[in-house]
Amino acid sequence: MDRQTALDAATAAFDSGAFLATLERRVAFRTESADPGRAGDLRAYLTDELVPDVQRLGFTTRVAENRVSPGHPFLVAHRSEGSARRVLTYGHGDVQPAHPEQWRAGLDPWRVVVEGDRWYGRGVADNKGQHTVNLVALEQAIAARGGRLGYDVTLLVDMGEESGSPGLTELCAEHRVELAADLLIGSDGPRVAADRPTVFLGTRGSVNVTFRVTARETAHHSGNWGGVLVNPAVVLANALASLVDGRGRLLVDGLRPDGVPAPVRAALRDIDVDQGPDSPALDPGWGEPGLSPSERLYAWNTLEVLAMTAGDPDAPVNAVPPTARAHCQLRFVVGTDPARVSPVLRAHLDAAGFAAVQVEVEHTMAATRTDPEDPWVTWTLASIERSTGVVPALLPNLGGSLPNEPFAHVLGLPTVWVPHSYPGCAQHAPDEHLPTALVRESLQLMAGLWWDLGEPTAPWPSP
Repeated sequence: MDRQTALDAATAAFDSGAFLATLERRVAFRTESADPGRAGDLRAYLTDELVPDVQRLGFTTRVAENRVSPGHPFLVAHRSEGSARRVLTYGHGDVQPAHPEQWRAGLDPWRVVVEGDRWYGRGVADNKGQHTVNLVALEQAIAARGGRLGYDVTLLVDMGEESGSPGLTELCAEHRVELAADLLIGSDGPRVAADRPTVFLGTRGSVNVTFRVTARETAHHSGNWGGVLVNPAVVLANALASLVDGRGRLLVDGLRPDGVPAPVRAALRDIDVDQGPDSPALDPGWGEPGLSPSERLYAWNTLEVLAMTAGDPDAPVNAVPPTARAHCQLRFVVGTDPARVSPVLRAHLDAAGFAAVQVEVEHTMAATRTDPEDPWVTWTLASIERSTGVVPALLPNLGGSLPNEPFAHVLGLPTVWVPHSYPGCAQHAPDEHLPTALVRESLQLMAGLWWDLGEPTAPWPSP
């Protein structure tokens, strides 16, 4: 048996329809973690679907209860060969709300529908398809090596990721010894483009913030009182304009990065922001001046207004509204302390004359980034190129956010993410899908990655 055997077996799993049959079973579980009524489905996905599958591969398994959010359990599984070398791999089995009424005719979020070179269904991209790729490829590597990989594998499956992964940090802290490893390999998020394998090393962080102005309890006639009563909408609009200008440039000095580190800039030099047929056209001149589009997306901080309201926009009346609010999100890179976001915003608004604007921080996720020059990074890129013949893209961090902090900061692991989706996959939206060519290639490169971890060239730390 050799490396090519593992790749060929992974290809055969795709070509025979075996992979699709597994994915069809998994998509059928209605694992919407935001719906408390789906708690039984979330648990069943682990106990009825994943546990038997990974036990067949030699894993011992347990469903770990979530002390923070009991409806969102975890699967913790170990495949031990008694090795001092261990890799931790992560995925999530929950999905975003399906909203079946929003999917186009002929599609059903709980059934994999094959149309040409695409598979449609809720979770095919995020994340059932991705962790299924990793497990099927692992199976082929185990078989090709005659049942012994040469290292141990710990599998962690999260059933609350789409709800912010409540309890994941606590689980990692409480079971730090059990989850100890030399490396995290995870798969989530998109490639930079469907036809270019990608590695990313962390994520931008995120802080959700609500800005609120309350002037009074009720609205008052704009003809009789306009000009002598504070208009909360005007105050809020001007406050927001003091935070970010009309071209999207972040203006708060305490929330701007010091710059783009040289290794990050070098890694992004050949990265283009996806402009495939399912992606929106970039707006020239938007965002931080002097940066390339990829640097703005992956290496800078941005403040986005997600929603804002004053009065009733659908039925406006001639009145000064009593309140106004805006829901915003700061995306930030390593170097920005999320604990400082609220006081920095407060100080900035006060200094600009907007003391009446309330600042409410609602959800925080830290930024993470493995050093692009870490030996595991170079090794992973070489493995993927060997399997695919394509030079993979290296992103120092993903533009979006996912729960990498427990692995990077709590467990202290180098984190390497190999995504099996693409920017236009419609994850979190109706008509979620994956291109079949991407799935087939992902199975091959992951089989190669699992194989290469057992080779002498893998940069395991010295015992």
